[in-house]
Amino acid sequence: MTHEETDFGWFQRWFAALVGHVGQVIKGKPQEVGMVVLALFAGGHVLLEDYPGTGKTTLAKCLAASISGEWNRIQFTPDLLPSDVTGGRIFNQADSKFEFHKGAVFSNILLADEINRASPKTQSALLQVMEERQVTIDGATYDVPTPFVVLATQNPIEQAGTYRLPEAQLDRFMIKLSMGYPGHDAEVAMLDIVGRGARPEDLDAIISVEEVGRMAQAVSTVHLEPTIRSYIVRLCEHTRDRAAMPELRVGVSPRGAIATMQLARALAASQGRNYVNVDDIGRVVSFVMPHRLLLTPTAELDGVSALDLVERTLDAVRPPEPVRS
Repeated sequence: MTHEETDFGWFQRWFAALVGHVGQVIKGKPQEVGMVVLALFAGGHVLLEDYPGTGKTTLAKCLAASISGEWNRIQFTPDLLPSDVTGGRIFNQADSKFEFHKGAVFSNILLADEINRASPKTQSALLQVMEERQVTIDGATYDVPTPFVVLATQNPIEQAGTYRLPEAQLDRFMIKLSMGYPGHDAEVAMLDIVGRGARPEDLDAIISVEEVGRMAQAVSTVHLEPTIRSYIVRLCEHTRDRAAMPELRVGVSPRGAIATMQLARALAASQGRNYVNVDDIGRVVSFVMPHRLLLTPTAELDGVSALDLVERTLDAVRPPEPVRS
């Protein structure tokens, strides 16, 4: 990979290569795969929500296999303990002292499968590590590897045996998206892949974890005009305005504004640009903002969609005039 080029053409080529590589298994979902890859380079966590059997876990496994870093998988169940996630101190009888044993979070990619089947206490064990990339056990702090990304899957909350994720934990996911059912041709191709015995884990790694880190660093150099920053904040402020949005109890947090900025930077880089434009913001907010909105009980009963409220916000907030050709 050559980083000497003045534009982001190298980034665009490697982004397309990784999306295409995962697309060998995940058929017919280039947008969904692309957004997950963008979140990886933007340093954010991903929440995949959909009905069972739509490819959420397969997507996470494919991405993990495509990166030559360490990855772990946790199957979240009601009896899962916080120490199963973060690790804990175990008494070593031979040395007569406690030793720290690392949990599954000590990896580059953590696949948290069906995260909302575990109790809220166990889900909260991820809060610190998702935000600070470190774990504190008995007063001692341990850093997780870099990069560190949580790819979590969850079933719709209406399904039996599921819990609502705490709002504080939802806010730590950069994006939330649904896979949806594949089209006819894509599902036929999927049957062919499975029929040949291919597995997501069998995908070769095409990029090293070190290169992922370098691409993440490149994303942070993508330029944002002050007017674009102001536009992001004005969008978030609009969702917090009770007069403008009476359907909402809680709007988009400052963390959501940061996530919007970082994901828009990654999107611009993936298109070979070293600056963010208004269209980038419009494309990423539908993945960043809806899961951060807390509707009023009345709005929930009326079937109001958080995504519709985001679209309404885009219509209500005037974007800045373009300053670049």
